[in-house]
Amino acid sequence: MIYMPIHYITPQSMGAKTLTEKGKLKIEWARRHMPVLDDIRSRFEREKPLRGHIIGMALHVEAKTAVLVETLVLGGAEVAITGCNPLSTQDDVALALNQQKNVECYAKHNCSTKEYYKAIDAVLDHNPDITIDDGADLIFKLHTDRRELLPNIIGACEETTTGVHRLRAMQADGKLEFPVIAINDARTKFLFDNRYGTGQSTLDGIIRTTNMLIAGKNVVIAGYGWCGKGVAMRAKGHGANVIITEVDPVRALEAQMDGHRVMPMDKAANIGDLFITTTGNKDVITKEHFRSMRDGAILANSGHFNVEINIDHINEIAKSIREVRANIDEYDLGDKKIYLLSKGRLVNLASGDGHPIEVMDMSFSLQALCVRYIADHAHGMKSQVYDVPQEIDELVARLKLKSMQIDIDQMSAEQREYASGWKQGT
Repeated sequence: MIYMPIHYITPQSMGAKTLTEKGKLKIEWARRHMPVLDDIRSRFEREKPLRGHIIGMALHVEAKTAVLVETLVLGGAEVAITGCNPLSTQDDVALALNQQKNVECYAKHNCSTKEYYKAIDAVLDHNPDITIDDGADLIFKLHTDRRELLPNIIGACEETTTGVHRLRAMQADGKLEFPVIAINDARTKFLFDNRYGTGQSTLDGIIRTTNMLIAGKNVVIAGYGWCGKGVAMRAKGHGANVIITEVDPVRALEAQMDGHRVMPMDKAANIGDLFITTTGNKDVITKEHFRSMRDGAILANSGHFNVEINIDHINEIAKSIREVRANIDEYDLGDKKIYLLSKGRLVNLASGDGHPIEVMDMSFSLQALCVRYIADHAHGMKSQVYDVPQEIDELVARLKLKSMQIDIDQMSAEQREYASGWKQGT
């Protein structure tokens, strides 16, 4: 049975049509600033490389994602899409997507857990042969509750660090049953999306939510992977005193040499003004940390799932909880008050518009080209996690440079021979 798309009940005075038009304008604005995807879109429209394919998607449903959906549809595909986070969907964009031919959108902002997984099932009820995930929820569902659909799946793409970690664990356990391309691990993804995208959008979400000054504050960033590095760079640029917590000795050393203070969370909890988690792991900030924090401490998460800040622990020790501003919950612990942003979910999407458009231009171009790669090569691929083909990674970089009107040098034949040989220096 196919679930019907979610219909939004909007007061007549607000006008559902007005909300839909607002979504269309957002999509138009995003499309205007995604020149790489526009180039790919033109190729797809001419060549129809995805004709006959049904693509199931679980991504953050906002304007940039809609441009990717349009590109896939112009390539000949049918698309069913839902959100990958209960708070990241923008309802106006979801409504606008449902106005498009060959698209069914099931996403809804602030949906319950039950509604969230019902929408995942609704996408899978379209019997897709290719999936695109951000966090691997579709893939996980296919391998557990919807195994009857596995024979039709020829491949998938995974967008984010957390999802890739899940999939590599599945592969290591011998549980992965179709090929998946790890979009996150492409250089034109993690070097830009994770670093510049997460860095800017995380600080943007925090600042627009709190209206607080970053300069002079002790900003504690948990994790110094590419996302943590990006957040640290932007926080430092705003004048923050950046403190890094890490479990990886090499990353901790790198953070120290980048000019940040490094210490355990137990120590940082006593001095932090603003805490931002970027690890992808659970229980990074727990009950004992809450008890050590200063009055007025602000907590935000920029990891995919809302598990890094232990919400059950803070609920357990709080004497009262109230929303003091949109997306800010105040927890009164008796001797202090602590503030949690966006329910501990992705602050850059739950309290903002996500990564900058120009960054997602590259990430979603990778998605579109890798979906095409799967359509063309799936029968020769094994059930494992694949890196993005180097030629696709470099094509996206070259198209991005072209859109920025930047030329670069080219090696001569002699230089290529020298660089690939073993007699350097002679």
